[in-house]
Amino acid sequence: MAQGLRPTLLRCLMALMLASLGACSLLPQRDPVKVSVAGIEPLSGQDMELRMAVKLRVQNPNDTVIEYNGIAVDLEVNGRPLASGVSDQSGRIERFGEAVLVVPMSVSAFSVLRQGMRLGRTQSLDGLPYELHGKLAGGLFGTVRFSEEGTLDLPAQLK
Repeated sequence: MAQGLRPTLLRCLMALMLASLGACSLLPQRDPVKVSVAGIEPLSGQDMELRMAVKLRVQNPNDTVIEYNGIAVDLEVNGRPLASGVSDQSGRIERFGEAVLVVPMSVSAFSVLRQGMRLGRTQSLDGLPYELHGKLAGGLFGTVRFSEEGTLDLPAQLK
C-alpha cells in the first residue's frame, strides 16, 4: 500500500510545483518607480550623529496604485555607506501619480570620519556621487524597491 502511495504523492508534488511556477507569471509586471532627492533639511541629533530629513519624490509610472506601510532608505556616498533611515509612515501613490515622502536619516560620526579620511582635508561631500537604495514596504508581494544615483548638492547648513 505504501508503494502505491509514493507515485501518487510524487505526481501531486510535481503538479504543485508546476502550478506555483505558473502563478509567478500571473503577478503583475511593474515598471520601476522613479525616485529623486527633492531636498535635504537638517534635524537635531544626538552628540555624535548628524540627522537630516531627506525628501524623496516618488513617481509611480504604473497603472496600479502603490500602497505602502513603511519605508527604509540607505545612502552611499563615494561608494561607501554614509546614512540610513526608516519611517513607519503609510500611504498610497496613485497610478501614474507622485508623492513627496520625508524620511529622517542618521549619519554616525564614524561614517563622517571614514568619508573624511578617504577624501582628505581639501574636499567636502558636496559634489560627490551618491547612490540611494530603499524600499516601500507593502506586504507579501507589494514591496517596491528603488534606487537613485546622482551627485550631492548639500544645503549650506550641512556643509
